Amino acid sequence: MGALELAPAWTMGWFRLGEMHEAAGAIDLAAKAWRMTLKLDPEDRPGAALKLELVGAAPVSAAPPGAFVEALFDQYAGTFDQSLVGKLGYRVPELLRQAIDERGERRFATAVDLGCGTGLMGERLRPVVDFLEGHDISAAMLKKAKAKGVYDRLVKSDLQSLALPRASADLITSADVFMYVGALERVFDSISVALLPGGLFAFSVERHDGPEDFVLRPSRRYAHSQAYLLRLLQARDLTVAALGSATIRMDRGERIEGITVLAEAA
Repeated sequence: MGALELAPAWTMGWFRLGEMHEAAGAIDLAAKAWRMTLKLDPEDRPGAALKLELVGAAPVSAAPPGAFVEALFDQYAGTFDQSLVGKLGYRVPELLRQAIDERGERRFATAVDLGCGTGLMGERLRPVVDFLEGHDISAAMLKKAKAKGVYDRLVKSDLQSLALPRASADLITSADVFMYVGALERVFDSISVALLPGGLFAFSVERHDGPEDFVLRPSRRYAHSQAYLLRLLQARDLTVAALGSATIRMDRGERIEGITVLAEAA
């Protein structure tokens, strides 16, 4: 607390103070510190609003603050590939490419990789795609993806406000991204509009087995239920071609179970 007395406008100091109070079981004090974080940074780069939701001090929202997601991945861009693949056993790009291949040998004219990050999914898609476009909220991630040279076009965009051209793609992927989106209605609307007839949509989520459509976990990631995904796809005339359950990565020594989906547009 002494550091904050010297620097009362230190946003991350207030956020860390909240985490310290939370660890000590002083939830009221933690919430007070996180509210100060939000006051100092209304865009909420630290993700204080999510912490407030998790301790029951704020209503549960349908989406995380965009500035939080952007700052998170800007921070991780430099070590992302090494950490995710080398240490956490990340395997979603492999699983999605496998699902696409099992649908039948096919070449895609235009593919859109949503939440492309540093290009791990793009590397898997490049051999079967003529034109590959990547979207990500993080400029630092896009810089890493550009350096790999696997994308024909890269776009900085927020999936919460995504607007893709109508009938513009025959493949859309989103590998391990929707846990940073929350409610999926809007992004699924954009995807369904963008897919050509017979186009494929391949994606993954963290698995939630409860009655809720989706929940916010202590990791500040969202997990989604299979029933919710199937309902959203059916409402948009997207037919499930493949549905799988798998460990998608490790997190702090724990297996993260996920759902992989391949859907086809009518």
